[in-house]
Amino acid sequence: MNKWRATCIQMTSDLAALSDDREGAWKIIDGNIARAVRLIDRACAGAASKPQLVVLPEFAMQGPPHGATIGQWIEKACAPIPGPITKPLQEVARRQGIFIAGNQFEIDAKWPGRFFNACFLIDPSGEIILRFRRINTAVWPSPHDFMDAYIAEEGFEGAFPVVDTELGRLAMMACGEIAIPEVARVFMMRGAEVILHPTNEERSAAQEAAKVARAAENMVYVVSANVANGIGFSKDGSVLGGRSHILDYRGCTLAFEEGAGETLAVSAEIDLQRLREARNDIGIANPLARARWDMYRPFYAAAVGYPPNRFLDTPMTNADATIPIVREAIDALSRAGICRP
Repeated sequence: MNKWRATCIQMTSDLAALSDDREGAWKIIDGNIARAVRLIDRACAGAASKPQLVVLPEFAMQGPPHGATIGQWIEKACAPIPGPITKPLQEVARRQGIFIAGNQFEIDAKWPGRFFNACFLIDPSGEIILRFRRINTAVWPSPHDFMDAYIAEEGFEGAFPVVDTELGRLAMMACGEIAIPEVARVFMMRGAEVILHPTNEERSAAQEAAKVARAAENMVYVVSANVANGIGFSKDGSVLGGRSHILDYRGCTLAFEEGAGETLAVSAEIDLQRLREARNDIGIANPLARARWDMYRPFYAAAVGYPPNRFLDTPMTNADATIPIVREAIDALSRAGICRP
């Protein structure tokens, strides 16, 4: 399928954290899931414009923890993949015959005491074919926190999954990871042609620029679906989302919505044939063929920063546990001459 349509489901997300207990939280979560299903069905209603793939916003089903400890949030709102959040989406994927990309706070019995900000991709048969757990998190658990154990179980390929589908080679990342060049770069190195980007963000010049840069520098399509109305971190809904965006492999806009209302209008055709021809071009417009990676490897090998494995044996319990680790990272950056007093 050289050409296919992607649609961003820019939807409102109610906050499970505002409920006092698990029962109330799951009423909110179930309402968000039902809203997502309705909007997906609406997006698929027109035969001529029916997408082959839709992308939902970051933590659209639960909202963020809003100060809950790790244990409190696990008890209140987290779920496995597959599980009660993905099940209705798997059903609609089968019924509509489409791919659905989403995001949720996930728990896994293999890693007790931890949750993950996880992206998932459902194929038209209803199977979950990709799961990416966010690496770069500010205050939540990350596979990097227990990297040695996680890589031993999942491998580096499992930590940065790319899946080969009839739509091409697809990868996923959430929200602020678009601003980390290495994440998209690794996905491109693993063959990704389209990066699906569930996000939940307020207006930011840096974030908007990052979407353009990641698309152009890696020659990938980026399909970025943001939340409608209030973002997850805004308890009163006054800080708005919007600006869902689809970009081509040159960083050019294919579809964009400036407003923060619910919309299905951010929809565009993905042309794999053109991307593949561009990646094989011998001219100066092909940055991948002309990248001199060998010159950079020594600097990455010697790089310092946020240290791994600081929660290898004992999971993080709350966000404050990251403060001394961040200070340690800044000290290391200072010694390297990057952060100066």
